[in-house]
Amino acid sequence: MARIYYVGDWALMLGPVFAETPFNYAPKGTEIFNYGKWLKSALEVDGKNEVLSVPTWEFYGLAPGEYEKVIETNDILVFSDVEAKNFHLNPSFFDRSKFGGTPLTFPDRVRLTVEAVSAGKHVMFLGGWLSFNGELGKGGWGRTELREILPVECLDFEDLRESTEGWGAEALLPDHPTLNGLDLSTLPPVLGYNRVLPKKGSEVVANWKGTEDPMLVCGSHGLGRVLAYTSDPAPHWGCNFVYWKQYQRFWQNAARWLVNGPQS
Repeated sequence: MARIYYVGDWALMLGPVFAETPFNYAPKGTEIFNYGKWLKSALEVDGKNEVLSVPTWEFYGLAPGEYEKVIETNDILVFSDVEAKNFHLNPSFFDRSKFGGTPLTFPDRVRLTVEAVSAGKHVMFLGGWLSFNGELGKGGWGRTELREILPVECLDFEDLRESTEGWGAEALLPDHPTLNGLDLSTLPPVLGYNRVLPKKGSEVVANWKGTEDPMLVCGSHGLGRVLAYTSDPAPHWGCNFVYWKQYQRFWQNAARWLVNGPQS
């Protein structure tokens, strides 16, 4: 059994907002969505793994030393729609009451992640508007030292590719352990993905159908293994994907390969 720390795929909705007079705008209601519930459930099915799913704002607000504990106590880290600013910044940097006292500095979570993979931890990098380079470059992963461990190369411009018709997938390495027991021809339309480039030394396991764009890529760095799935494991891009009959097996295969390697 693997312990997994999964960051991202939560959302907070405020409203709707009602304008009752020119001076009175009232939000009516707050709702929290955990879009990561499908991936968490798939990874935990039959008690195979233990997943802690946290919103991005919780990762962003970690105090010094807390991320080090996360790394120590988990086998796999998952990042989905977690733009680079969440690695680089902390709420204290915007708290004026703390300015001018003890210099504000925190351990670099990018460095800690790279070092953790080098030492044998494993990472899933998953797609979305704020993943890889992302919308208008907001993802920013390729601008950080995360590029050292990513199994793909990020583009230098907005990398979103979307369609209301969606894409299927085609296997390039059908015997790869991550595709064990899967039939990618049955994959329902996926409504978008991040365009990335293959990286030397990594294995492009599958492409998006009719393109040369990687869908699933596996690689390694030091003693650790890394996997990139270039679309969203959750709605909206994955609003059909999460109901695929082989969705659970897809993610179970991914986790098993990360922990056990080629023999899995």
